[in-house]
Amino acid sequence: MTGKERMLITGGRTLEGQVRVSGGKNTAVAVIPATLLSDDVCTIENLPDIEDVHALVDILRELGAKVDYEPGRFMTVDPRPAEGYEVSYHNAQRLRASYYLLGALLGRCGKAHVPTPGGCEIGSRPVDQHLKGFRALGAEADEVGGIIKVEAGQLTGSGVFFDISTVGGTVNVMLAAVKAKGTTIIYNAAKEPHIVDLANALNSMGAHIKGAGTDTIRIRGVQNLHGTNYAVIPDQIETGTLMIAAAATHGDVVINGCIPTHMDALSAKLLEMGVMVTDYDDAIRVHSTGMHRAVNIKTQVYPGFPTDLQQPMSALLTTAHGTSIIQETIFEQRFRHLDEIRRMGAHVRVADRIAIIEGVNELYSAPLTASDLRAGAALVIAGLMARGTTEVYEPGYIDRGYEHIEEKLRSLGAEISRETGL
Repeated sequence: MTGKERMLITGGRTLEGQVRVSGGKNTAVAVIPATLLSDDVCTIENLPDIEDVHALVDILRELGAKVDYEPGRFMTVDPRPAEGYEVSYHNAQRLRASYYLLGALLGRCGKAHVPTPGGCEIGSRPVDQHLKGFRALGAEADEVGGIIKVEAGQLTGSGVFFDISTVGGTVNVMLAAVKAKGTTIIYNAAKEPHIVDLANALNSMGAHIKGAGTDTIRIRGVQNLHGTNYAVIPDQIETGTLMIAAAATHGDVVINGCIPTHMDALSAKLLEMGVMVTDYDDAIRVHSTGMHRAVNIKTQVYPGFPTDLQQPMSALLTTAHGTSIIQETIFEQRFRHLDEIRRMGAHVRVADRIAIIEGVNELYSAPLTASDLRAGAALVIAGLMARGTTEVYEPGYIDRGYEHIEEKLRSLGAEISRETGL
């Protein structure tokens, strides 16, 4: 009988050298559904070779599109044969971003049936704001029996007022509105880099979107979108995770192919800890030699400190000198990984959405289980720091968002491998 897959990480190795960041997961999972809105062939480059992208390939083929995909290189999508508007439960459960098919299919077909999405269990991520946006454009939108159903005879541009800043809601309304009749204005729009990248991708297809990156986005609907050849931006969260790994091992690492301005919130905290961070045009050098100082972090929407980096950062803070306080304002279940790291000797207390971390001299190895994508990354960071060999079970979560993370870390000097036990 085959046992569970696990990562093995022997800590205490200093990371040194250069590494290149892959294309952005959060952009990829929005731009790939957007190809369904085109009336011709689209080629998307710089896609990361991750499980979420593989799942979307299967979904597009399920809907009838022709997809030529070379992992780690490019994807060519011919949406013209696609006639389906229903996503299977199995495929919808493979990733959280399956709900972006709602906006894309609504814009393409005038209707969409998508089961409530899967992905990581990090807290409540309701789609009420998405449905509010669709209704503002004239669609009927409801969730019935675990399936989200949206339908519209004619989408009409309108003002969409989000009660909270929502990345998913912003993406879905953008996808639905690009072919709506008239002008749509999204108020309190999300400002994350992948929102800007999606807008750029859609504009390269002939859409008219202005204001992406601000809290007000204007979309003038068009009748047709043409094909495009578009490369997605580098992955902001992978960049940050590699920066934290370099600091955690007191290493000296140059991260190439990134966008330093996207990392300002993390860079500021690392500098506050005593880590040296140097920005170049498309690279960041992280160099750390001395003891790290404790810092306080509050997760916020962009350009604040990203919730997706809170978990890896919390691992780094377990050995910082002093007391660190982390306030998680986005997701209520994003401290579950700390139960695992506590078993490695970390001193951590969690009260509601606040974690108090008392720095210790060192962590020691333990068998750990990843509970979600970024929790898995945090456990890898902890393993790199710990004395002994750490086992991380359920590494499949990590594969959802990091391209060949073991290979990249090994190229910097980490001792990390994967195996399936008996």
